[in-house]
Amino acid sequence: MTLPVEYADIEAAADRIAPYVHRTPVFTSSVLDRELGACVFFKAENLQKVGAFKARGATNAILQLPDDVPGVVTHSSGNHGQAIAYAAAIRDLPAWIVMPRTAPQLKIEAVRSYGAEVVLCDHADREPTAADVAERTGAALVHPFDNSNVIAGQGTATLELVDQVEGLDVVVAPIGGGGLLSGAATVGAAQDPVIRVIGAEPFAVDEAFRSLRSGRRLGGVVDPVTVADGLLTGIGARPFAILTALEAEVIRVTEASILKAALFFLQRMKLVVEPSGATPLAALRTEPERFSGRRVGVIISGGNTDLSWLEAARRL
Repeated sequence: MTLPVEYADIEAAADRIAPYVHRTPVFTSSVLDRELGACVFFKAENLQKVGAFKARGATNAILQLPDDVPGVVTHSSGNHGQAIAYAAAIRDLPAWIVMPRTAPQLKIEAVRSYGAEVVLCDHADREPTAADVAERTGAALVHPFDNSNVIAGQGTATLELVDQVEGLDVVVAPIGGGGLLSGAATVGAAQDPVIRVIGAEPFAVDEAFRSLRSGRRLGGVVDPVTVADGLLTGIGARPFAILTALEAEVIRVTEASILKAALFFLQRMKLVVEPSGATPLAALRTEPERFSGRRVGVIISGGNTDLSWLEAARRL
């Protein structure tokens, strides 16, 4: 079966984006290892350019656009928007970022700081609004996750991780649209022995879990509410095809477990991690028996947060 992204695409992406992104460090916690009975290695993409792994996919996609492209447009709740704005600046291209009005102000301001124009709309209107902007400006639409070049770029995070940590049994990453996890699954499937890949998803937006369980791509949750604002998207067609073929799994997590995980990163590991990026740790704690005795790689997807969740986490 030919999939939308192959391992060679990820290797090529790694070479292409190397001058523009960080090779992020890996952290461990002896306290957590004792708690879980596992060896856990955290790939700190919260320390990536723009504060999230999204810099990888956006840069890979934009570097491959035609020379005569008049600009780029995308829709995003925040991190992909920042990444597109950052990558567009590399090529001195105008960028339009369509964002929901409910997006964290911190992320809206960050997008603007990279020189992009922010277009606000209702959450449900992001895609049609982006299409309208593309038609009006002639800009190329770079989808946040349903784009093969974006997926290949996101896969470079796992490519680095398996190079940095030998003998991984499992890789766990958040899943919203599925770009990061499908890139991870592509890398995992190319390794010998095969690395299992597991997504972490809030119960509040569990369409990836339900889609992979049913074998067909289901619609997103209507008006979802979760502290993990970076995961408020349904799974894309390309990621779904990859994750289905490579038999990836998803663990659902509660809002309380996400908050506790984000607080653990802040208090015990001294890492600022946004709630979306804390979902993999929540997944490890939710089903610890699946990871006991194993070497587990975790991708911390981002660290762009205003810490508005902190008070609620302390009350748990």
